[in-house]
Amino acid sequence: MLLFCVIMYEAQNRSVFYMYNINDFIIYGSTGVCKIEDICTPDFAKELGIDKLYYKISPVYRSETIYIPIDTKNYMRPIVTKEEAEDLISKMPQIKESDFEGKDHRALAEKYKLSIKTHECEDLISLIKTVYFRSQDMISQGKKPGQTDMQYMKQAEDLLYGELAVALEISIKEVRKYIENKIGK
Repeated sequence: MLLFCVIMYEAQNRSVFYMYNINDFIIYGSTGVCKIEDICTPDFAKELGIDKLYYKISPVYRSETIYIPIDTKNYMRPIVTKEEAEDLISKMPQIKESDFEGKDHRALAEKYKLSIKTHECEDLISLIKTVYFRSQDMISQGKKPGQTDMQYMKQAEDLLYGELAVALEISIKEVRKYIENKIGK
C-alpha cells in the first residue's frame, strides 16, 4: 500500500496540504520519473503576483526543470516501491498482451496512446508484450515491424524501465537484463 506523506505548510495565516516531500520520486504525466527538488513559490509566480506553492521537479532522465502548482490536475503519482517493482517483475509472464487488432495505423496509435496514458506499469508491460509479439509475427512473415508499433513500444519501455530503475536503484540500462534474470528469459 502506498502511503502519502501529508505535510502542512503555514503561509500567511493559512494552511496548505500537499502529498509529496522534497526528494520524493514521482511519475509526472508522460514525462516519466521526476524528482521533487523543492516546494516553493517560484520567482516568475511572485513577479506575476501569484501567491501559490509549486513543486519544482526535475525529470530523472532529462535535464530540465518543471514547475507544477501543488493543486495541479495533471497526472502525478509516487513511483512504485522496490517491493512493488520486484512483485511486478515476477508477475510479468502472467500479464496478458492487449487485444489490439487491425491494420489501421491511426486506430492502433490511438489504442497505444490510451494504454500509455493510464500511467500504470501493468498497462505498459501489456503494450510492450503486444508490440513485441506483433513484431515477431511480422518478422516471421518476412515483413518489417511497423513504425507506429516500434515508436510506442520504445515510449512504453522508456517509461517502465525508467520507473523500475529508480525503484530498484539500478541504471536504466540494467533493467532489461535484471528482468531477464528474474523471470528466466
